[in-house]
Amino acid sequence: MYLSVFEIFKVGIGPSSSHTMGPMVATARFLEHLRGLSFKVAGLRASLHGSLAFTGVGHASDRAVILGLAGFTPETYDAARAEAMLAQIKADGHVEAEGLGRLRFDPEGDLIFDYGLPLPGHANGLRLMGLDAQGDVIAQETYYSVGGGFVVTEAELDRKSAPSGPPVPYPFESAAEMLAMARESGLSIAAMKRANEVSRMGPGTLDQGLARLWTVMRDCIDRGLDTDGTLPGGLNVRRRAKGIRAALEAERGMNLGPPHTINDWISVYAMAVNEENAAGGQVVTAPTNGAAGVVPATIRYWLDHVPSAAPSRVGEFLLTAAAIGGLVKHNASISGAECGCQAEVGAASAMAAAGLAAVLGGTPEQIENAAEIALEHHLGMTCDPVKGLVQVPCIERNGLGAIKAVSAASLALRGDGTHFMPLDNCIEAMRQTGADMSEKYKETALGGLAVNVPNC
Repeated sequence: MYLSVFEIFKVGIGPSSSHTMGPMVATARFLEHLRGLSFKVAGLRASLHGSLAFTGVGHASDRAVILGLAGFTPETYDAARAEAMLAQIKADGHVEAEGLGRLRFDPEGDLIFDYGLPLPGHANGLRLMGLDAQGDVIAQETYYSVGGGFVVTEAELDRKSAPSGPPVPYPFESAAEMLAMARESGLSIAAMKRANEVSRMGPGTLDQGLARLWTVMRDCIDRGLDTDGTLPGGLNVRRRAKGIRAALEAERGMNLGPPHTINDWISVYAMAVNEENAAGGQVVTAPTNGAAGVVPATIRYWLDHVPSAAPSRVGEFLLTAAAIGGLVKHNASISGAECGCQAEVGAASAMAAAGLAAVLGGTPEQIENAAEIALEHHLGMTCDPVKGLVQVPCIERNGLGAIKAVSAASLALRGDGTHFMPLDNCIEAMRQTGADMSEKYKETALGGLAVNVPNC
């Protein structure tokens, strides 16, 4: 099994990897599909199903579909140009698609939120259609946004995807295999992951990509720490990261505050990212947008507050975290719509704990233990966003997920790596818990905190 570090960590836009980035990726794939047909379409239509319908407006799924059909992608998203394009499309009911010309698409009638039963393959389903001049469907594809910006067609979901590309030197599909390969090779988890990546790309490309990931993460933290105001969406949630950072800096300058104030620093780094995400800013999926703050907050804590930290080892952190994230995705899920928030913030916390344990000198066994501790203590967490927005309780959950990651790494490093519950078993428990979880608690905003809100 091989999932690249650049599949687990993707540069994209908020507020949701599955609900915003996924639909935009799906529309890009559909336009490419239409370009390969022997006939031309005259118009476009889209329908959103399941969680994409129930919480699509709060997650900007409608905007993502409209802009995606106009050629926008998460990696190159330009906010100012996007706003102008949205206004233009809504005004004249057409999109300009490269290689396809001017196509009829009126969001009022051609973008449908279907609140019936979800499509059979996944909770996040969308159908994209090409129309003839009379408005009849002459081309159609079904896509599923399966979390973290990953998108598959109905056909791809129905069949086991064959491995693509040449074999990698360390193709572990479980934590047990990962640890066995580490023992046999004498390599760290990061070194094995690096060898896998280099087998598919040059070392320079890998290092440049890792550096860019951290640059985007770091800049996102900084923007969040420097910005105040109210988040969009109607809940009138105030940004808090800037004010909390200012208070923490004032206390530090006066030598005030108890030792556990470090938890507030960890939280504020994560909250800064997720406030940016909620505002539709540029973030890195880690492994999703809803959990985008945990890994960068843990890295920032390590760099700014741990004396032995070295910026040159951020790549080692990210590679280790990606190895754990790949195991969770391969053997369970990173989708809140599929398994609840345990699959998002829980997975992110496990990834961050593993990365931190690695750069603090942990053995592969201690790293696996750190990931297990972090994931274990998120089991059962529901995804219940108020009004379908990635704000309450999501922003604070990232802060607490980062704190758990640091605590898990610290606990694991106090031992020798031997422990009762293997990471593989914990991942399987998470998968089973997600399968048993009511749909009300899987990103539909139909249960939990989402329906227990103030009347005022």
